[in-house]
Amino acid sequence: MADTLKPATRLLRAGRPHRGWVNTPVSRASTYVFDSVQHWRDTRSRREQERLLSYGARGTDSTHALEDALVELEGGYRAKLYPTGQAAIAVLLLAYLKTGDHVLITDAVYEPVRRFCAQHLTRLGIEYTFYLPDGSDIEAKVQPNTRLLYAESPGSLVYEMLDLPKWADWAHARDCLVAVDNTWGAGLLYRPLALGADISVQAATKYLGGHADVVMGAIVTTQRSWEPLERASVDFGQTVGADDAFLVLRGIRSLPLRMAGHERNALHVATWLQQRPEVARVLCPALTGDPSHSLWQRDCTGTNGLLSIEFASGITTADVEAMIDAFALFGLGASWGGFESLVVPINMNNARSVSDWSGRGALLRLHIGLEDPSDLTADLEQAMMHLKHRAAA
Repeated sequence: MADTLKPATRLLRAGRPHRGWVNTPVSRASTYVFDSVQHWRDTRSRREQERLLSYGARGTDSTHALEDALVELEGGYRAKLYPTGQAAIAVLLLAYLKTGDHVLITDAVYEPVRRFCAQHLTRLGIEYTFYLPDGSDIEAKVQPNTRLLYAESPGSLVYEMLDLPKWADWAHARDCLVAVDNTWGAGLLYRPLALGADISVQAATKYLGGHADVVMGAIVTTQRSWEPLERASVDFGQTVGADDAFLVLRGIRSLPLRMAGHERNALHVATWLQQRPEVARVLCPALTGDPSHSLWQRDCTGTNGLLSIEFASGITTADVEAMIDAFALFGLGASWGGFESLVVPINMNNARSVSDWSGRGALLRLHIGLEDPSDLTADLEQAMMHLKHRAAA
């Protein structure tokens, strides 16, 4: 029967190894005591291939329960946990790349990854090249030493999508692994491993936790690509605390319901924004007319709370910043994925190095939370009154 259960039902049961308790008890532990020298020796000889309790940094009941839930969510083989999403990405790159290798990285990548590449991959003699978010220039940029194709789909800030099945097949034919930042899809709306990727990485801080009260990263892989990640994670001492694991596992239980609420509210707000004369376009792959809409229809099962606004000509960055300061409900904050609505201005010149955003209007990213959408549109309307310039109706 388990194979026929819907995702929401499976997520309520994933990561519950203990009989009786609905929630896996929190295991705050560092030292694991063995029954005998033979037990200690046997565990240490097997723990590189098996997930066994041996030391807190290697995992506890709490972290193992969350890993099991993530494997269920993403449809992978094994999972690892990290203190932040950026830490997960850093370990991923160092796990699969060595001196002399080359990695292709989407121009839509999470912006701090650019600094990591410039500061650390370069220092280690690992080459990297950014490619257009739709993948149209990948073949022209591949090198004989390319070992990893790194994607983010939908991408940061403006949500471009890559034809993942196509490019995964292409990469595998060249003995190249495929990793995808799946924070947008949270493993529920988008499943990279099912579409051909080898590695799926998320900032569990966002939708998995869902309550703006925990910071964490997570990676799920296929069996083929698991061992390098396992070794690197242990060698870099990557782990998370039991309480944080408990919070993310609790968040996963309500993930389908929360995502449905974010989608409903975001589409309501998007439709309202499309009628405003100040707005040139609303960027969201779920909207008809978005450049990624057809790929979103094929590969995704819904959308989330993220929208970006491109303002009409004549509205300046200073105008947009005045609008931000006027918000009553939208908070100015860098994260997203929690229950609350947030806003940040976007500077595409800093965020991109290959894509051409010259001549485009000022940009603003919204995360539409779980407030009543009529209150959110009212807040947007009053904030827009602070725009000094208006596009002609």
